[in-house]
Amino acid sequence: MRLSRTAAGGGPLALRPLRHALLATGLVLAVCALLATTAAVSFATTAERIATATGRTLGVVDGPADDSADGGPAVRLRWTPPGAAERVDVVAVGGPAPAAGTRAEVAFDPADPSAPLVPGAQVLVDGDRWLTVLSLAVVVAVGVLGALAWQITVRRRAFARPVRTARVRRVRWQQGLWTRSYLETESNPQRWIPVHFDPVLVGLPAPTTVRLHGDPLRDRVVAATVTGPDGVHPLVPSGPVRLTEPRGHRTDNPSRPDDTVGQRAAALARMARQLRADLPLVVPAPFLALLWTYVDRGGVLTWASATALTAALGLWLGALRGSDPS
Repeated sequence: MRLSRTAAGGGPLALRPLRHALLATGLVLAVCALLATTAAVSFATTAERIATATGRTLGVVDGPADDSADGGPAVRLRWTPPGAAERVDVVAVGGPAPAAGTRAEVAFDPADPSAPLVPGAQVLVDGDRWLTVLSLAVVVAVGVLGALAWQITVRRRAFARPVRTARVRRVRWQQGLWTRSYLETESNPQRWIPVHFDPVLVGLPAPTTVRLHGDPLRDRVVAATVTGPDGVHPLVPSGPVRLTEPRGHRTDNPSRPDDTVGQRAAALARMARQLRADLPLVVPAPFLALLWTYVDRGGVLTWASATALTAALGLWLGALRGSDPS
C-alpha cells in the first residue's frame, strides 16, 4: 500500500493533525511572547523606581486622599524623612486604602523623598502584577510545548504497536462546544477510539475495515490506518480509548457515501475551515478573563491580555483534543 500524499515522506505524524497542533501552539506562543515582552519591559521600569527607594522610616496614614494623578485611589501619608521636616504626601494605592491612623513603613528615595512608598502602594502592586504576568507567560509556553512533545511521543509509540484488523464505524459526538470523531468498534465489548479529524473520515462507509495499531481492549492509546481514494491514511489518536459511549449528540456516517463526499472532504481539509469550526471554543475567553481581572483587580489591559491568552489556549485545546470541523 502507498501512503497518502499528506503522509508520504514525513511519517505518520506529518499529517493534518500535526499541522493543526503546530499552528495552535504557535498562536499560544505568540501571545505568550507578546505578554512576556510587555511584562518584562513594564516590570523593569517599575523595579527601577522601587530600587531607588532605599531609605526606611515610619509614617502615619492620615486618611484617604483625592484620586492620585492616574485617577486611582490614594492616601495622605504623614511622615518625616531623616534630618528633614515633617511632610504630607499623596501615595497611590492599588486596593482598599488603609484606615486613618494606620502606622506604615515608608520606603523612599533619599535623594528625592517626594515619592514615598507604603505597603500596598500602586507601584508595588504593579510590580507584582507584571512579575505574575511574566511568570504565567513562561509557564504557559513551557506547558504547551511539553504537552505537544508528550503527545507526539505517545502517538509515535501507538503507531509502532502490532497491527490487527477490525470493523469500526466513524461516529461524531457533539458535547457543548466540543465535536470529536471516534472509531466505534463492532466487536464486543465495544470500544470508542478518539481520532483527529482527517478528510478521509467523511467518506468512510459504516461499517468499514481498518487496521488498528494496538489492542483497544488492553492499550490506552490506539492508532489506526484506513485506505482512502489516494492511498493509506494514518488516523492519529486524539486521546485514550473510551470504555463507555461518549455523551452528547451522536452523528453516524452513512452506510454508503454519496457523490458529494469528495467536494466536502476537500472543503473540510482546509485549515481555515478548521479554525472557523474551532471559534466556539473561544467564547468562554472574555468571561474567564473578566473573572481573572476581578480577582487581580486589574483594568482593561489585564482583561484584554487574559482574553487573548485564554482564547489562544481554547484553540490549542481543540487542536490537541481533536476537534472535528465536519
